[in-house]
Amino acid sequence: MWTSAPGTRSVSALPFPAIDPVAIEIGPLQIRWYALAYLAGLLLGWWLARRIVRRPGWRITAEQLDDLLFYATLGIIIGGRLGYVIFYNPGYYLRNPVEILFLWEGGMSFHGGLVGVLVAVWWCARKHRLSLFEVGDVVAAVAPIGLLLGRIANFINGELWGRPTDVPWAVVFPHAGPQPRHPSQLYEAALEGLLLLVVLQYLAHRPRARIGEGTLAGVFLLGYGLARIFVEFFREPDPQLGFLFGVITMGQLLSIPLVLAGIWLLLRARRRPLAA
Repeated sequence: MWTSAPGTRSVSALPFPAIDPVAIEIGPLQIRWYALAYLAGLLLGWWLARRIVRRPGWRITAEQLDDLLFYATLGIIIGGRLGYVIFYNPGYYLRNPVEILFLWEGGMSFHGGLVGVLVAVWWCARKHRLSLFEVGDVVAAVAPIGLLLGRIANFINGELWGRPTDVPWAVVFPHAGPQPRHPSQLYEAALEGLLLLVVLQYLAHRPRARIGEGTLAGVFLLGYGLARIFVEFFREPDPQLGFLFGVITMGQLLSIPLVLAGIWLLLRARRRPLAA
């Protein structure tokens, strides 16, 4: 069923789909689409990673990936939450520190989750005596699955909407006033999720000996950083932050180091290809 936000005037815009953010409800237990997106992203990523490392040239084993899944899950949850607290709303959580634990109320940061995953990658590489760059490559190859599903869940929740616009595909979000807005969540799903996944799968299925370690990780960081910087021009800045320095959003600021790190990884991989 499709409905428009009440009290809106007739404009050239798409109505917001009336999808309940709660996917499953059993008594007092509510399971939201956002939680299912996290779970599906982790499980599908783990499944795809196990298929990738069966190809010649990979040293990491399927069993080691099982271990990595556990630590990556912790890194995403802990890093994502702390990243949101530190980057996006530190003042509020300094006044209400107990609410840092209220994950069900929302508030996760991709950049914080990335830091958490990097710690997990470092720990598993050290624990299993693997190349840090190889572990990073396999994680990067499947990470866009979670981004794709997560951004779709953001859209279903009617959150993180875009800036006002008059494009034909604009959407009137129920909690964003009567103005039609860019469905920026879907832009991110398409670029950070689907497009980046296709590119990385193409590279991951090439013979491993033809690309240097760190190539997949470099492409992911560069691709995500550029996509996020671009989409932020259409996304409404977080109200508690607005524009930093009057011109840039927090998402753009945090993505610049990712672009630089991605370029460094690609240059390093080009100089140090894997032995055939």
